[in-house]
Amino acid sequence: MKITFLGTGTSQGIPLIACSCPVCQSGNSKDKRLRSSIMIEENGHVYVIDTGPDFRYQMLRENVKRLDAVIFTHEHKDHIAGFDDIRAFNYVLKKKINVYATSRVQGAIRREFAYIFDTIKYPGIPEINLHTIDSIPFMIDSTRFTPIELMHSKLPVLGFRIHDFTYITDANSISEAEKEKIKGSKVLVLNALRRELHISHFTFDQAIELAKELKAEKTYFTHISHQLGLHAEVERELPEGISLAWDGLKLELN
Repeated sequence: MKITFLGTGTSQGIPLIACSCPVCQSGNSKDKRLRSSIMIEENGHVYVIDTGPDFRYQMLRENVKRLDAVIFTHEHKDHIAGFDDIRAFNYVLKKKINVYATSRVQGAIRREFAYIFDTIKYPGIPEINLHTIDSIPFMIDSTRFTPIELMHSKLPVLGFRIHDFTYITDANSISEAEKEKIKGSKVLVLNALRRELHISHFTFDQAIELAKELKAEKTYFTHISHQLGLHAEVERELPEGISLAWDGLKLELN
């Protein structure tokens, strides 16, 4: 199984005007963080978790030629805004794209992209097959996804374990029961927004403590605000076995 980090950043704390902060002005490519998403490749199939506003560019950057399914963690705009751009894969692959989301997230997609679901179909709109997921593990082709129930402040969201890889973004609370689903992972991905306390995201220190508790062989932090600091400087603060992820990072897992 191959994992590609399509994006490791967030719109949290990023101004809409030109910014002169060290991260925004950095010449290190690892400080150029698009909105958080990952791509999973296994047995010739390609799956993407979340389609943020940068989805189109991320697909072009990675030269992705195939897409078999999209899986959503939750409905916030920075995780669904690029959904329309799956239409290119409809056109090239001549097939509908399978989409996996909870009932609540599906409701948000129907509101945000109402034209996809109109009775009268406009030519060229995204074509999808919606699949409802909840807390029960599910299969996509031959790949098993185990949902992990998380809280993003008061909003329930999902993380996913795929084999020995666990992906968690946009969370600030995990129950003891759900932690049991994570334990034994070889690779764990956790959101680590910034140093200061936040209402709905793990902070840098909270993510470190959780990583130590869950004891994955390797932990990567994602959903990183520029407020956290420069990649190279933050890396020097991290304990052994924990690193910042970066856009374009690729992992091979047996």
